[in-house]
Amino acid sequence: MRLATILHNNSHAIASIDAEGQTARKLVSAGGEAIADMTTLIERFDTVKNALQFESQAIPFAQLQFAAPIQRPRRNIMCVGKNYFEHAHEFTRSGFDSSASKPADAVPSAPIVFTKMPETVVASGEPMGFPGACEQLDYEAELGVIIGKGGLGIDKANAMSHVFGYVIINDLTARDLQAKHKQWFLGKSFETSCPMGPWIGTADELDGANLNLKCWVNGELRQNANSKDLIFDIPTLIETLSAGFALLPGDIIATGTPVGVGIGFNPPRFLQSGDKVEIEIDGLGCLSNSVR
Repeated sequence: MRLATILHNNSHAIASIDAEGQTARKLVSAGGEAIADMTTLIERFDTVKNALQFESQAIPFAQLQFAAPIQRPRRNIMCVGKNYFEHAHEFTRSGFDSSASKPADAVPSAPIVFTKMPETVVASGEPMGFPGACEQLDYEAELGVIIGKGGLGIDKANAMSHVFGYVIINDLTARDLQAKHKQWFLGKSFETSCPMGPWIGTADELDGANLNLKCWVNGELRQNANSKDLIFDIPTLIETLSAGFALLPGDIIATGTPVGVGIGFNPPRFLQSGDKVEIEIDGLGCLSNSVR
C-alpha cells in the first residue's frame, strides 16, 4: 500500500496512491473511525488495516497537493551518518568529517547517529534552503524507515517486524556550519532541512534491503545506489537505537546517503538558489524540491 497526506479542497486527508502513481483516493474510514493524521493511522494500523475504506472517486495528482506524509513527527528524525562505504570515503577526503582524523577512520565501526528536529520537515514541492547566510548547501538522498510497532531493546532478528514502511528523505546540510561547529546537528537541523515524501510505501510491498536510489540536481544524475550497500543495515540500526530508548510508532530513521553529494566533487558543487533536487526510490515516487 502507498499512503500519502494530501491537501485537497482546502483540507488535509490521508489517501492511498494507485499502482501507476497518477491518482489518489481519500481515506473515508479506518475501522469505523475517521483518521486524518498519519501517525495515528500508523499507531492503529494493525487493528484497522483490513477495515480501511477509501473513496471510490480517484483524484488526479494535478488536482491535489502533497503534504509531507508525516507532517510533524512527534519526535526528532533519527539520522545515520556515513552509512555507505563510498560516501564514507568521499566525506573523509572532503575535509568536512570531524568524526575521522585519518583515511583509515573513514568507515565507522558503529552507527553514527544525529537528529533533525520535527520542524525541519517540508513536503515535496516546497522550497528548501538555510534561512540565513549559507554558502555551502548540500543535498543527501536517503531512504527513510518508519517504525510501526514500537519497542525497547529490539534485536536484529525481530527488527523488521517493527517497520511500518519507507519514505524518501533529503538530508539537506549546511556544510559550513557542520565544519564550523565540529558536530552535525546545527548544520543539519535548520528550517526546511528535511524534505520528505511524496508518500509512504508499506513494508509488506517493499524490500527495504534492496531498493534503488537516485538523485538528480538540475537534471544531472549525481547519486545512484542501492540500499543493499548500507554499511549498517536496517535491523542493525533498529537494534542500536532501541537499545537505550523505546522506539515509538511513527518514528523515522534516515538511513544515510550514498556517494555523489556536493562535497564529493573537486571542487565541491554546492547548491545555489533556484537549483532543483529530485530523488527517486523504487516504489516511493519522486521527492522534488528547489532551493529558494
